[in-house]
Amino acid sequence: MATQLTLHHCPQSRSTGVLALLRELDAPFELHLMNMKRGENRAPAYLAINPLGKVPAITHDGAVITEQVAIYQYLAELFPAAGLAPALGDPSRGPYLRWLALYGSCFEPAVIDHWMQRPPTDKMACPYGDFDSIFTLFTDQLAKGPYLLGDKFSAVDVLWGTSIGWMNAFKLLPESSLIAAYAERIASRPAVMAANAEDAELAAAQAQAA
Repeated sequence: MATQLTLHHCPQSRSTGVLALLRELDAPFELHLMNMKRGENRAPAYLAINPLGKVPAITHDGAVITEQVAIYQYLAELFPAAGLAPALGDPSRGPYLRWLALYGSCFEPAVIDHWMQRPPTDKMACPYGDFDSIFTLFTDQLAKGPYLLGDKFSAVDVLWGTSIGWMNAFKLLPESSLIAAYAERIASRPAVMAANAEDAELAAAQAQAA
């Protein structure tokens, strides 16, 4: 049983996806809310948790976990009853870990480089190869089923689905009916909708207090 679990959160940031994951897991947790515009994520107390001053971060019974993908893996395995992480020995465990790692190590860097029109580096030297290859890899996987593991919804879909949502909002991705349908499928889940509504209220309250 998880105890003393805290999400360190700034509204309308990458930690919103972790808030959605916690709601999907039906996990008990405390919310440590910070106002990024006021620089509260640069306060010494928070820098002791994450020296980079980034969110998300979680603390759990004395353990500190930073970096988005690590947090998703940790939380999904902390609450196994929710069934959002394939167990050791499950054949889908490998693809699950692959898609978790692929998001932060390849997909997001490829999208940002493509959007900023950075000159492509040598394909063999680039960690993600090239944008077209990584984008096609993603869309080909979506064509195989409603979720990245086929018919099975998992924590990896919360990571990718919520992230794709903001990428589409800022028009960072080429138009794709597959990706649009996937993002909507994740965004329409009750737990994700609740987390997004909660996050919007927190952002509005911070804006009013500014």
